[in-house]
Amino acid sequence: MIPVEIRVHSPRVVHFNQAENEEGLWALLDLVEELKDKVAIKVVAYQQRVSRYYNKMVNPRPLRKGDLVLKNATITDPTGTRGKLDPNSEGPYKVKKVLRPRTFKLETMGGI
Repeated sequence: MIPVEIRVHSPRVVHFNQAENEEGLWALLDLVEELKDKVAIKVVAYQQRVSRYYNKMVNPRPLRKGDLVLKNATITDPTGTRGKLDPNSEGPYKVKKVLRPRTFKLETMGGI
């Protein structure tokens, strides 16, 4: 209870019944697992809708020789010494050779 309810009797305080309150709490406790399951189902459905929307909007394009790309800086720093304000990518690099899908040999813009 909040201090105001001690002096000014609100309907919540006036009609309070300890036995009914405990009975209601036990009933809610029995429903907790069911509520968790319902929420989990809703979360999965939402994630599927978002995934479908995103995949509908994405237009994948394979990279070819000569394309310009940026390299992820976190991958090139295995020690993890990058700071929070460091850039997330390095480059631009030019695709020198496609080894297999999503694997490339890169060269700098200077040709190295």
